[in-house]
Amino acid sequence: MAKSATFWNRLNFERELWSQGTTLVAGVDEAGCGPLAGPVVAGAVIFPHQWLEPGLDKKLRGLNDSKQLTEEQREKYFTSITTHPEIRYGIAVVEVDIIDQINILQAAHRAMHLALAQLQPAPQHVLVDGRPVKSLRIPNTPLVKGDARSYSIAAASVLAKVTRDRLMHEYHAQFPQYGFAEHKGYGTPQHLAAIAEHGACPIHRRSFSPFRVTPVELELFDADALDGAPLLD
Repeated sequence: MAKSATFWNRLNFERELWSQGTTLVAGVDEAGCGPLAGPVVAGAVIFPHQWLEPGLDKKLRGLNDSKQLTEEQREKYFTSITTHPEIRYGIAVVEVDIIDQINILQAAHRAMHLALAQLQPAPQHVLVDGRPVKSLRIPNTPLVKGDARSYSIAAASVLAKVTRDRLMHEYHAQFPQYGFAEHKGYGTPQHLAAIAEHGACPIHRRSFSPFRVTPVELELFDADALDGAPLLD
């Protein structure tokens, strides 16, 4: 009974909106705010409102917050979501240079906007994981821990997480000395040791500790001499 109740509860927000005539309800989430390296990625998903009564497609009923799934499960759900003929989705990547220009929060919001913009027709309401995105003009509902409370947000979190992990595997091939395939850019002891030994590579976020340059330090350098990298906001 508990498992069944969980299944139905995770569609509660979508069901309420669908029942009110708001048929295009998107979930949006990001991955990659915390790491020291690599892009931030956002996913956006609209499930068909025809699922008001039958509920989620059986291939997706184990869907959950991407952090609660194994890599194999995430890959399986990624394929199911992106190949389902009735599911609309968008995925957007914001690279390190933009993160360093506008800060990670604004970069994550930009990624969310870009992912939502790929949904055609545009969503009528957005369920957002976490705190409000003030720049979002579409009616929206922020949900703390939304990726565990809404299937739409959980689906978006899977798209974002899988896409980012794949990119970090590609970066691992370019910069194998950092171990990106294993820690995905997070500040693990292995990653910090590699940074201490090799310094920063092009995908490290210069606006993050331990790379952050303070305003006082910036005054001492010519910005054009810093590899052309954008300075802190």
